[in-house]
Amino acid sequence: MKVILLQDVKSLGKKGEIVDVSDGYARNFIFPKKYGVEANAKNLNDLKLQKANDEKVAAENLAKAQELSGKLKDRKVVVKLKAGEGGKTFGSVSSKEIAEAAAEQLDLEIDKKKIQIADPIKNLGDYEVTVKLHPQVNATLKVTVEKA
Repeated sequence: MKVILLQDVKSLGKKGEIVDVSDGYARNFIFPKKYGVEANAKNLNDLKLQKANDEKVAAENLAKAQELSGKLKDRKVVVKLKAGEGGKTFGSVSSKEIAEAAAEQLDLEIDKKKIQIADPIKNLGDYEVTVKLHPQVNATLKVTVEKA
């Protein structure tokens, strides 16, 4: 019997795949646990429409990420920190502070989890941080740390 998987099933296949299984396995395991549905004409058409919709959504997300990357290019965010003599700061700049500064100064919502800081920012000055907007799109944001 041909079955369309609705979830990943260990040692059988991934979500959206069409697999061939025995009738008993399908009736007694896959259908009751809602791991899959029978591969008839209606379900195959639904799968085709779902895949087309997923591709469209993925393309839109990629376009949004590229647009945001273009907006971030050549933009600068200023973060203020308390500092002692010699420009040594008390603590370091976190990705949360950078995300808040970007929202306030540039009107761009950036998730703090997407900001990747290579080395801790513990001194005053200019730095570049990477923002991972999409698996295929990375942007660079300039961060200036000033004394508060």
